[in-house]
Amino acid sequence: MPISFAEGKDICSMVTLMDSAYRGESSKQGWTSEADLFIGNKRTDEATISKLITQPGSVFLKYTNEDGIIQGCVYLHKKESRLYLGMFSVSPAAQGKGIGKKLLAAADEHAKAQNCSSIYMTVITVREELIAWYEKNGYRRTGKVLPFPVDERFGIPTQPLEMMVLEKYV
Repeated sequence: MPISFAEGKDICSMVTLMDSAYRGESSKQGWTSEADLFIGNKRTDEATISKLITQPGSVFLKYTNEDGIIQGCVYLHKKESRLYLGMFSVSPAAQGKGIGKKLLAAADEHAKAQNCSSIYMTVITVREELIAWYEKNGYRRTGKVLPFPVDERFGIPTQPLEMMVLEKYV
């Protein structure tokens, strides 16, 4: 099965994947790019992912191709009876091949295995095409909007940003 739990040895590859999916010129090959929303090429770093991967209740799922290359990943963190989904990334060169849908399905299965009633996420409000994709995959707008957490290590926003909360019951 190409989807499995990520391990410490996968951190560097996942950071490279996340950066390429969201920031910099390479991200513009795919449709998930946020390059025009930020000044800077970093989405995350190894220290952040290392901390998240070892946090109790947290896992990263990874999608690996037949050559052993990680082409997709997603962070999942159980919070009470809900599962937070974040850092969802698919390589720009591999987008449109169903990897994202497979990762979302695996996240659903993980939520059920953890006895979670729902999965929730935050998405930048101006990313309407991304929000629409999540809605096609069962997520709904909750009406809750949060401030965007600016961390200049990972880019400076080029405009004011907010985060919309989406949720899916499993």
